[in-house]
Amino acid sequence: MKLLKRFGIGLLILVILGTIGLAIWEPMSVSTVTPPPEKTYEARIVRDNFGVPHIFGKTDADVAYGVAYAHAEDDFQTLQEVTAMTRGRMATLNGAEGAPIDYVAALLDVEGTVKRKYDELPADVRAVLDGYASGLNAYAEEHPGEISLAKLFPVNGRDIAAGFALRSPFFFGLNGPIQALTEGKPLRREGGPSLSVPIENRTVHPLSDDKIMTPVGSDPDENGSNAYAVAPARSSDDKTRLISNSHQPLRGNVAWYELVVHSEEGWDFAGANFPGSPFPFLGHNKNLGWTNTVNRPDLIDIYKLTLNEKRNAYKYDDEWLPLEKKRIWLKIKYGPFVIPYPQMVYRSIHGPVIINDQGGYALRYAGMDQLDMLTQYYRINKAQDFDAWQAAMAGQGVPATNFIYADAKGNIGLFYNAMFPDRAPGFDWRTVLPGDNSNAVWQKTLPFTRVPALINPASGYVMNANNTPYVAAGPRDELNRETFSPLMGIEDDETNRSMRSIDILESFDKIGEAEIRKLKYDTAYVKRGYAKAWLDQIAALDVPAGSDYETAQNLLGQWDWDLDGEGPADALALMVLRPANKSHYRRGEKPDPLEILTETVDHLNQYFGRVDPPMLEVLRLRQGNVDLPIDGGNDTIRASTLWDVEDDGRLSVRHGDSFVMFVEWDKAGVVTSRSIQPFGAATTRPESPHYTDQMQLFVDKKLKPVLFDPVELEKNKASEKVVGTAVNP
Repeated sequence: MKLLKRFGIGLLILVILGTIGLAIWEPMSVSTVTPPPEKTYEARIVRDNFGVPHIFGKTDADVAYGVAYAHAEDDFQTLQEVTAMTRGRMATLNGAEGAPIDYVAALLDVEGTVKRKYDELPADVRAVLDGYASGLNAYAEEHPGEISLAKLFPVNGRDIAAGFALRSPFFFGLNGPIQALTEGKPLRREGGPSLSVPIENRTVHPLSDDKIMTPVGSDPDENGSNAYAVAPARSSDDKTRLISNSHQPLRGNVAWYELVVHSEEGWDFAGANFPGSPFPFLGHNKNLGWTNTVNRPDLIDIYKLTLNEKRNAYKYDDEWLPLEKKRIWLKIKYGPFVIPYPQMVYRSIHGPVIINDQGGYALRYAGMDQLDMLTQYYRINKAQDFDAWQAAMAGQGVPATNFIYADAKGNIGLFYNAMFPDRAPGFDWRTVLPGDNSNAVWQKTLPFTRVPALINPASGYVMNANNTPYVAAGPRDELNRETFSPLMGIEDDETNRSMRSIDILESFDKIGEAEIRKLKYDTAYVKRGYAKAWLDQIAALDVPAGSDYETAQNLLGQWDWDLDGEGPADALALMVLRPANKSHYRRGEKPDPLEILTETVDHLNQYFGRVDPPMLEVLRLRQGNVDLPIDGGNDTIRASTLWDVEDDGRLSVRHGDSFVMFVEWDKAGVVTSRSIQPFGAATTRPESPHYTDQMQLFVDKKLKPVLFDPVELEKNKASEKVVGTAVNP
């Protein structure tokens, strides 16, 4: 009896010790990162009436320090998530939902890329990264109570670079093949019509779930944007115009953060970045500007490896090469515990390898194992004319995204930017490739001179709305698709937004303020394409006579094709069109029209008691205690792309129109700009006056001045502070 009692007490002690151990072992297992080299930084942060930070510094590194510090003041929570992601500690911070992100970081060997490539970056780029890291460290040190994860700080420039290496490939769809291969699902390829390659006997990866491939905080298949540039010749007032209308999540680690920077080293820029970046990704300086839209060329190739029986070597031409493998431990938070979860990652000469029941599959993708996007973004930020901007673009660091350009001299252009693999003819690049043939493994990318570019077309405008670059400037002024090799994998897709944009732009003789506003805030659908085909299918359904489903059919049959919130069928159309657009944009399986109609009608009846509630009662922009109606839909130029269904049945927008910027250069080349955000500058600070202060303007389709000129800022500043290593907190 005494023995059993002693055994029980001993077991209890072991359980307690084990519990304590699981609670504290993870931070103990993390190596302390060497902070950036000690240096004196000083930045002045001036905030305007909307809380937008304007950061001034003597050097670019000083400004980067201030960018990080100001952003942390507004959203330290998200910056910590980005830091955890780059360190492979997302699952420790956020639990099991973060484990796939940590797995992907290891699979892509982000840490190895930084070790191999960081020291090759130019010294001035590394100085800016260190300045940014130092700003984050300073904020963390001054606000220890806000730190969510032990030993997350200090960070250094390498950590900042790692964030770029991890997140960049997911903007051109690397999530797709990784998810398909880990789950044993058919492969869907980018860059034109879908080709599905079945992988039989589905194998479910232990980390697989619907969220496995969303490490950038957004579903890459739903990314969108509209962008327009108008030359003086087409303008009604001789102005050059650039309209930036990015569609991103409204919250999270790829939500836009607005800022303005001024450095005595010539870095003057107004725009927006993502958490974790020292540089604005889009916007303008005095002389030029650009914006971006997601493009989807085929930049990923997949190889079936010939493995030996032990699966530790693969055939490559006439040799057997060892398959690299590495055991990793995903540190997953469960309540107060952190549980180690083992996984194996593989690599071949091709790139990352995923092994399932069908064998080994290697991936090779644009921008693999490089950090040059950091240099490119920095250089285009500081370019002062079109030639310098194009020279910076020719560095080809950004793996993919359209750039729509305009400048003070009246130049405009669309650049279908991508690091196109230099593929050899003779292979079906649309399918899984033979991994044992070195001729199928491309070694370089095409030069920037091969990138599709449309500069100063006769139409006087360029546009993109996540559509093919072959539709960008209207009839008679488009690129000739016959001049581009099919091996480049350039997509042929159109969106409702692209078709509608061309229709509207072609209807104008001249384009001024009124016309550009009409275009930007348009909420209509064209009566052709996937939307027309889908509504025809719904109209043809055999539903019970006299039922609410028949009523819904009749309402949709009379719909005015405009999601402005004024018609009785708008709520119905909003909800039934979203699945159709999703399948069209993803080139995926078509939804069942009867199922979608039934779900929509049932939802509206359950929560609103009718099938024709006003759309503006259904679709909402919500943050904190502010709850506002909003218009637009899933593929309208005024975009309310994705939403969460909340407890009251209303649809709370979480993705769509986000940072909007109107830029103009007058005849004298003087720049002015206006902008708006859906919520405000401080998206995770409910106590801040800038948590919701832009919402009413946003739904009212109004813009605020950017105050790029420091003289104008001084007249309208709300606060000012100096931060830096030589400044007392």
